[in-house]
Amino acid sequence: MSKPRRSSGSWRERQERDPYVQQARREGWRSRAVYKLEQIAEKERFLKPGMVCVDLGSAPGSWSQYVTETLKGRARIVAVDVLPMDSLPDVEFVLGDFREDDVFEQLLQAVGEDRADLVMSDIAPNITGTKVVDQARSMYLVELALDMARRVLRPGGNFVCKVFQGAGFDEYLRDVRNSFERVKVMKPKASRPGSREVYLVARNFSL
Repeated sequence: MSKPRRSSGSWRERQERDPYVQQARREGWRSRAVYKLEQIAEKERFLKPGMVCVDLGSAPGSWSQYVTETLKGRARIVAVDVLPMDSLPDVEFVLGDFREDDVFEQLLQAVGEDRADLVMSDIAPNITGTKVVDQARSMYLVELALDMARRVLRPGGNFVCKVFQGAGFDEYLRDVRNSFERVKVMKPKASRPGSREVYLVARNFSL
């Protein structure tokens, strides 16, 4: 559920040429997606020492890795994915689909009564190549991510979510604005120019 899967040679070749892929390898990050979060966080500054963070669709773990390294371990991170993820310091990983009751309960217990300061989601569906199908699947996932954010965020918390522009995007943006004081749509430089992905940064959650 975390990242698109493609098997074409052209995609693999593009990956090998991608400067962010090469940079991530040099710097020891788990994927190029780390630079998207880095570029967003440097502008929005929502990472604070002592925070509790939930990372939805976390595998292979570059976003959790960035948070724990940026805050020098002064954060508690709960990560969840249907795919396995290698362990990281200060990250509690829950393997499973957070739509399932038992996985959701594990996630709630890991977050604790104080609730989360940040929910972040870089989830994307497995790509079929059919735009209508892929867009519907992606919107379903971001709606689930928003529902999770509403369930676990403390008042004043923040939500960062990847969304693909297309059918349902405007309605989703309005829905997010119903629960947060300020919502910004961002396209970090690390997002490929031809991609329809953008990131919503929603600040100051209200119940």
